[in-house]
Amino acid sequence: MRKPLLTFICVICSVWVASLCVQAQNFRNQSDLQWIAVPDDNDWTYQTGKDARIGLQLLWHGMPLGDVEVSYAIGNDCLDADTRGSVKTDSRGNAEIRVKSPKAAGFRDCKMTCSVEGKRFENHIKVGWSPEKLTPYTQMPKDFEAFWKQVLDEQKRASELKPIVTPAPAYSNEKVDCYLVKLNGGFADAPHCIYGYLSIPKKDGKFPVLVSPPGAGVKYMDPLRTQFYASEGNIIRLELEIHGINPSISAEDYKDISRSFGDHTGNGYLANGIQSRETYYMKKVYACLVRAVDYLTSLEQWDGKNVLIQGNSQGAALSVVLAGLDPRITAIAIAHPALSDMAGYAETGRTGGYPHFNRFYKEVKLDRQTIETLSYYDVVNFARLVKCPVYMTWGYNDNTCPPTTSWIVWNTLTCEKESYITPINEHWISTETRYRQMRFLQKHLK
Repeated sequence: MRKPLLTFICVICSVWVASLCVQAQNFRNQSDLQWIAVPDDNDWTYQTGKDARIGLQLLWHGMPLGDVEVSYAIGNDCLDADTRGSVKTDSRGNAEIRVKSPKAAGFRDCKMTCSVEGKRFENHIKVGWSPEKLTPYTQMPKDFEAFWKQVLDEQKRASELKPIVTPAPAYSNEKVDCYLVKLNGGFADAPHCIYGYLSIPKKDGKFPVLVSPPGAGVKYMDPLRTQFYASEGNIIRLELEIHGINPSISAEDYKDISRSFGDHTGNGYLANGIQSRETYYMKKVYACLVRAVDYLTSLEQWDGKNVLIQGNSQGAALSVVLAGLDPRITAIAIAHPALSDMAGYAETGRTGGYPHFNRFYKEVKLDRQTIETLSYYDVVNFARLVKCPVYMTWGYNDNTCPPTTSWIVWNTLTCEKESYITPINEHWISTETRYRQMRFLQKHLK
């Protein structure tokens, strides 16, 4: 197993913390209080059996803040705290928190709080132990591949692609032509469609095509954020909408729809039909991803060779799903994949993946039937099938898609792969990391 390439956020200021040279910071933007929390292992990763020391410094408007009591609560990744205590900063604002090693591979989250001038402040830092040894709770059903072949065959028989393409001048410019695309999909008993904004370089030639599935929820779409793939990278990009909602509606209308079925409740789409693999909402979503590739590879501007995928969070999950389902995919780039080892919380003391069924998503209980359904939709099982090169980035401080499940996906992949770990990141990636994703895909063009 290759040790992933570990990278870090640049140091904003250099301070001496508990006799350690600061290498990274947990920095709250536009906050009066700055937390600087630095593990004594530079990559925030330890071997099981070695305790961690977290060097802490508090700065108030950039000045060391002494004699402040910091309370801490430590627990396994996205689980309840099992250790509590407090430390007090010295005259330079420094303190140290010790985090004991878990018995098995995993992550520990140190949550910190303090009060300054009557206002409560909080922060956290996660560190890992032997994460390269993490394995999934989710098992692969024996008929997994046969089930999905049957699903795709059924979809192909039930519905034709029937693309409807409309110019989207609001998102077009001197470098890119943008179109709103509607694609037919679904099944005889569950018709469905998907939409997408298609951005094509405004120049002569043939280009790679790229599918970009969306993050979780029902949200307003803005293709301009990632249109640099077409304008700078010379890649045809299809930004997907997966729920069959015309994305040209207003942001306010999107909010109304999201409140109806996009939230994390028993009515939310991620819980819809979860009692059976045949009725689960995500069945038609997964199948329609392949339809998007069918459409892109029909374009006269396609170079005939390269079919790429890029996505983050739920978009990363759907990227892995598509790469597992469709052998036409040539490379993918993802960040912190959701929908990974979702049934993990069924085992006491184990971390599960987004959407955190049985924990934060209280309406869905991980009973036998739900676990069986999820096994056909979990990203780790599609990761076992991926053959193309994968670029994957994730952070340790992420509570939405926890590092535990990101590492599990990484460990499950057996294809050519490259990682870019940014420990301080919560559920976000930087603009530079987005460009890194694109450069990886360009590097693997045929």
